[in-house]
Amino acid sequence: MSVLRNIESRLGAFVEGVFGRAFRSSVQPVEIAEKLAREMEENQVVSVSRVYAPNLYRVYLSPEDRKQFESYEEALRKELSDYLLEHARNEGLSLTSRPRVEFLTDERLSVGEFGIQAQLLSIGVDDAGERVPRPAEFGETMVYSPERAARPLAPHVPAAQTRALLIVDGKRIVLGDRTVVGRSRECDVVVPDPNASRRHAEVRREGNGWVVRDLGSTNGTLVNGRRVAQAPLRHGDRLTVGLTEVVFEVE
Repeated sequence: MSVLRNIESRLGAFVEGVFGRAFRSSVQPVEIAEKLAREMEENQVVSVSRVYAPNLYRVYLSPEDRKQFESYEEALRKELSDYLLEHARNEGLSLTSRPRVEFLTDERLSVGEFGIQAQLLSIGVDDAGERVPRPAEFGETMVYSPERAARPLAPHVPAAQTRALLIVDGKRIVLGDRTVVGRSRECDVVVPDPNASRRHAEVRREGNGWVVRDLGSTNGTLVNGRRVAQAPLRHGDRLTVGLTEVVFEVE
C-alpha cells in the first residue's frame, strides 16, 4: 500500500465523516499529511551512519481554516504523528523522538493555504552512542495551495516598512493606501483596455497587508486566475483586469 493510501485509509473515517463535512471547501487533512511527508524528505540531515529526519513540524493555517480544526485538532495531531512515524520507517529515516505536529494561525494565509516548518530536535547522542546534529533553527515556512506552486512564506514586515507596487505593461507604480485601477483617466492606475471597467478594482492597505476588491466590474477581477470579490494579496500575485495582467509586488 502506498504512503498516501496509508494516510488516506487511516484518516478515511474522518475525511468521509465529520472531517469530510468540516473541510469540504478548505484545507484537507490528507493534503497536510502529503506535504508533511515531503518536508520530512527534503529536510534530512546526514550523520556518520544514519540519515535523520525532522521530528518537529509546525503547520500554519489561515484563521478561517484553523477555526474549522478546533474540535478535531488533538485527534488530527495524533494521526499525523503516527503517519510521519510510519513514513520515516518506510523510507529508512532515523528519528531522535516521535514526530510532533503543532498547529498555529497565520493571518497572511488565505483559506485553502497552509504553511509548514520542519525542525530536527536532537539530544546530541542517540541510543546507539552516535552523535547526531544538535537542535537547528526552523527552516523557512513553505506555503502550499491548490492554485500556486509551493513557495516560501515572506517574512512578516510591519506595514509601515513596506512599499507595494503594481506592474502594468512594464511600468512600476507605487501604491498609496488606496489605489483604484480601471479604464478611466480618473483612476490612480489607468489600464487602457476596453475589456476593463472604468473603475474596475481597488488595491488597499489593510492592517499589515494588502487586499484587492472588485468594484462591480463587468468582467470581474481575477487573482492568479481565480475570480474574486475581495482577496488578500501577496508578493508575486497576478491580477487580471479585463484582459490586462497586473503584477503585485512588495518591497
